[in-house]
Amino acid sequence: MKLLIRRKWTLSFLRAILAEFLGTAVFVFASLASTIIWNQIPLNIQMQKAHSSDNPVHISLTFGISVAVMSYCMGPISGAHLNPAVTSALLAGLRISPIKAVSYIFAQVLGAITASGFLYGLTPGQYRGNLGINSLSPGVTQLQAVGIEMAVTFQLVLCVFASSERKKDLANCIHLVVGLSVTLGHLVAIGYTGCSMNPARSLGPAVIISNYKNHWIFWMGPLAGGLLGTILYDFILAPRWKSFTDWQKMLKMGLKEESD
Repeated sequence: MKLLIRRKWTLSFLRAILAEFLGTAVFVFASLASTIIWNQIPLNIQMQKAHSSDNPVHISLTFGISVAVMSYCMGPISGAHLNPAVTSALLAGLRISPIKAVSYIFAQVLGAITASGFLYGLTPGQYRGNLGINSLSPGVTQLQAVGIEMAVTFQLVLCVFASSERKKDLANCIHLVVGLSVTLGHLVAIGYTGCSMNPARSLGPAVIISNYKNHWIFWMGPLAGGLLGTILYDFILAPRWKSFTDWQKMLKMGLKEESD
């Protein structure tokens, strides 16, 4: 076991974990900051609408641009997942190892919480609102919220898979393409849920202000959407396996290599 740990926890692997932490932290800090409402309005109204500013396009662009920038900066080091739903989808597609997936998700969650706490401390109390926490708009049911989160994360994972498979065609545009996918998801979903697409992004502010109302939606929706994207892409659109049995065989081979 000690030998396995030494082999896995190399300096490059630790750098990758740090890159996921920093990339997610910068992304969450910049993105949540764009949701802060600075005009003077009653606090009770601000609390009701703090998940969406007066200009949803502003928020959507900030989320997309921050992902694109961090993807460009951290991509060569860690792959710049920045999102537990993306990491889980890559794990389901056997593109990364379980150890790397768990380590990345831990770093992403820690980065999001750290960034949310930092933003909370830097923002005047009367403007903090609910710190950009995800919440359901009036009339949106829990089932509808799960569905919309599944849909927007599904298209994100398809974009990540397709762009990673066509690196030569896209060259350096891959980061912009992923950023545009995130922007698209927010333009679609902000009115429904404030748009998560990323469980770490939702957990960060929830932890800081201790508000977990309907929080399960922002894990189940993105994770389910990512898994659905993996199944569709790897089994139908760009088949890597002929059947589920082939996937199981490759999984066993990968686990065996991990333990050797």
